Amino acid sequence: MMDNKIYICLANGDIFEGKSFGVKGEVLGELVFTTGMGGYIETLTDPSYFGQIVMQTFPLIGNYGFIDEDKESKKSAVSAYIVREYCDAPSNFRCEYTLEQYLKDNSIVGVYDVDTREITKIIREYGVMNAVITDDPNKVDTEKLKAYKVRDAVKSVSCNKPYMSASENHMYNVVLIDYGTKKNIVRELNKRGCNVAVVPYNTKAEDILSLNPDGIMLSNGPGDPEENTEAIDELKKLVGRKPIFAICLGHQLLALSQGGKTMKLKYGHRGVNQPVKNLETGRTFISSQNHGYAVVNDSVEAVGGKVTYINANDETCEGVDYKDKTAFSVQFHPEACSGPLDTRFIFDKFINMMGGKS
Repeated sequence: MMDNKIYICLANGDIFEGKSFGVKGEVLGELVFTTGMGGYIETLTDPSYFGQIVMQTFPLIGNYGFIDEDKESKKSAVSAYIVREYCDAPSNFRCEYTLEQYLKDNSIVGVYDVDTREITKIIREYGVMNAVITDDPNKVDTEKLKAYKVRDAVKSVSCNKPYMSASENHMYNVVLIDYGTKKNIVRELNKRGCNVAVVPYNTKAEDILSLNPDGIMLSNGPGDPEENTEAIDELKKLVGRKPIFAICLGHQLLALSQGGKTMKLKYGHRGVNQPVKNLETGRTFISSQNHGYAVVNDSVEAVGGKVTYINANDETCEGVDYKDKTAFSVQFHPEACSGPLDTRFIFDKFINMMGGKS
């Protein structure tokens, strides 16, 4: 393991000394933490982390190495990666190479041997904050650090041109608007007989409708949902025309298109152990989540939406039905890979809306 000193400088003035792995360099970003014990491959390749320095709260990361088949996108969108300890000798029959090798191949700055528990406690107390990773904390531009904001996030991670993913048992045609989609959304649709046409975030509503899809899917993605004014305007033209199912950022954009509001959370929900409660049945599911913004409950109720799920920890909105418009959305990730699998049934709800059977 490398033993080069490197520093994490937080916007509140705290400085943590660690060691460098991956590539060397200075990087600025929004520091967030995620609580998963596993799934670090999916985390590193989730486009929703664009512009963010991702810190794992679980102490040991990298023990099963890196497996290309498990990636959620072709390249990583994270700004940097922080762990307590990383494993440089992984043991798994599917392992192809090490975590550090992935960081090097993708030019990602990594930090290990820092007190991730203490940093997490700071974020929980003060909220998500900016940070800079550097080899010289005395040269940090404090004003630049505090002023940093994630911008043009969706534009930076969406596909550049449409592409198709065919099902082996074709029954439905779905257009998936790519705001930063994860591959497993496409896989779950394919498994249920859907041919999926993936289109860029800025595709016009008339072009989507010209494909005559049976349903429209709105993907996850990074950044402030209110920044995407162009995409929101196009969604206004789509709602009510075809069945719509939205996940994560798509859920937020759908709410904004209907007159709802969003808010930034103190430190967000990121991890694979987030409890969500179904308000109709009272049942609680364990879900995977990755978001820093939430839909304001009252705002969607005021415009005809019905809140269907809430976060059992803080009661923020986790799902909305727009029954008169044949549309629904969830904040959590029913397609989650590497799990949990509790909410995969929500994809069947979408199939039902398109005329199928669950």
